[in-house]
Amino acid sequence: MSSMRFHWSKSLVLTIFFVACAGAVYGSGPQDGGQIYAVGQLKPVDSQTHLRVGDQAPDFILPSIGGEKVSLSGYLGEKHIVLSFVPAAWTPVCSGQWPGYNIARDIFEKHEAILLGISVDNLPTLYAWTQEMGGVWFPVLSDFWPHGKVAKEYGVLRSDGTAERAIFVIDKQGAIRYIDVHDINQRPQLEVLVRELEKLRQ
Repeated sequence: MSSMRFHWSKSLVLTIFFVACAGAVYGSGPQDGGQIYAVGQLKPVDSQTHLRVGDQAPDFILPSIGGEKVSLSGYLGEKHIVLSFVPAAWTPVCSGQWPGYNIARDIFEKHEAILLGISVDNLPTLYAWTQEMGGVWFPVLSDFWPHGKVAKEYGVLRSDGTAERAIFVIDKQGAIRYIDVHDINQRPQLEVLVRELEKLRQ
């Protein structure tokens, strides 16, 4: 029975992943209106994080587009936390990555996890961008000022002042369980993230 559940779960994840990809490329959204800025090919990784799996995640407090302040410590003891750093609003890969997580909301909730989206853009920019994308279910946080402070603390601030495309999975006790500083030109695979969330239940 457990084997059957695993195969079903993996199949579901793959389906969600491919649907998310298709929606980002072909679906309606900011890409269709010509608002997306074509950044071209970028250096895949431009920083070196000092953090390692097993380290305590640095705490932070950041403003969100919802108007409230959000802290990492505010979720400890209650939720696993997934931090999704993206380089910049209104860019192609970022504009597909975050809406793709909307399709996977039930998976995050099933694994008692909250997703926090972080960008170095200011709040008005992030608000306009997420509205254009049709909204997202998770808090979107601005690391604008002091510029990139949280990205720097996590070791993912690039030399041009943007953040790496990076994911940190943090357990309820605040320990980092997974780090993916991804090729900035590519979207991280959702199925890999889901596998890491499944490990937290073991």
